[in-house]
Amino acid sequence: MLDSILAGLISWIEGVITAMGPSGIALLMAIESCNIPLPSEAVLPFAGYLVSKGEMGFHAAAFAGAIGCVLGSIPSYYLGYFGGRPFFEKYGKYVLVSKKDLDEADKWVDKYGDWAFFICRMLPVIRTFISLPAGILKARKRTFFTLTFLGSLVWSYVLVYVGVKLGEHLDKLKSIWHKFDIVIISTCLILGGIYVWKHIKHLKEE
Repeated sequence: MLDSILAGLISWIEGVITAMGPSGIALLMAIESCNIPLPSEAVLPFAGYLVSKGEMGFHAAAFAGAIGCVLGSIPSYYLGYFGGRPFFEKYGKYVLVSKKDLDEADKWVDKYGDWAFFICRMLPVIRTFISLPAGILKARKRTFFTLTFLGSLVWSYVLVYVGVKLGEHLDKLKSIWHKFDIVIISTCLILGGIYVWKHIKHLKEE
């Protein structure tokens, strides 16, 4: 059952990128950055596979991923920006944002400054949700979106490159290619489940 669902998701991701090219990559990465856990670990390696076949440019794929991340971060950032900390302290439980989350975001920014946003863009799971606390903390817009782009660009280049190398050896890997995708998505879903469970626990403690 789960394999069928994941296989359907993978087929949909591949269909969007095949039909739309770099625009499809940007669309899928924007969805991920809107707090929707659509794993870039499945999106970008397939783009790299198309690069290995000569159907897409390497730099075009990576830049499309980074641009999509920025576009998807805009609504999430402004939701936090205009909602503010008091709003999320009161209603954050409905979107799994606890006071502890806000305190931890404060600590990250106090420790690393604006570079916290650059670092978080290269961390699985966390990168999907970082825009919301950035808005709550009133991070400087130009700085935040610039660092979002740069961190996402590094992340995109790495994952596209992984897809390129896999694509170059596809004849040897055909039997495990989709299983590999399923493992990636399953891992992301497990990490997302742990994230949700921890946040529900924190909310109950509060």
